[in-house]
Amino acid sequence: MRREGLKALIGYKRHPAFYSGSERNTAPNTLNRAFIVPEPDQVWVTDFTYIRTKEGWLYVTVVVDLFSRLIVEWSMRSRATAESVIDALLMAIWRRRPTKKVLVHSDQGAQYTSKDWQTFLKDNNLEASMSHRGNCHDNAVAESFFSSLKKERVRNRTYKTRSDARSEIFDYIECFYNPKRHHGSNDGLSPQQYEKRYFTELETV
Repeated sequence: MRREGLKALIGYKRHPAFYSGSERNTAPNTLNRAFIVPEPDQVWVTDFTYIRTKEGWLYVTVVVDLFSRLIVEWSMRSRATAESVIDALLMAIWRRRPTKKVLVHSDQGAQYTSKDWQTFLKDNNLEASMSHRGNCHDNAVAESFFSSLKKERVRNRTYKTRSDARSEIFDYIECFYNPKRHHGSNDGLSPQQYEKRYFTELETV
């Protein structure tokens, strides 16, 4: 690589403020890596990551529908709190208005084992599922999205402001990832195209 003038793309160092939550407040791993589901709004996975800016970290939370890999909703805040992850889930409910109970899978971070998170799930007909402690593969779809975001758009840069980072990430999700980015699990279609095909086929049945 040195001879050819190539450099590896290395991500941010592990954020020192990420902590696991209380084991007493964890949920079973009901999802159990069953990442292929037959219909929308049956299983959502959620997680957050951090983006570096000169003003400090920007924490990006996403809610992903496993059916289509669509980023149903997202939130971006300057602090990684239970409120920030609940905000993304609340907007997902408003946007999708699910009529059946949705399984919501997350890791065992302090935000997801908080009483506020648990209360919100119960009050909104949502069922918790959690990865095994320290096992990122149990939430591989969310991890894969963040990997794509950082490799394809962020590219290890430090943004001047949080506002600059928000604009860039909004554009990636809403103008590229959801409507245009092809997925092998979607028969080569983008998340929005895959869902459109599903609902079109339902109308013809």
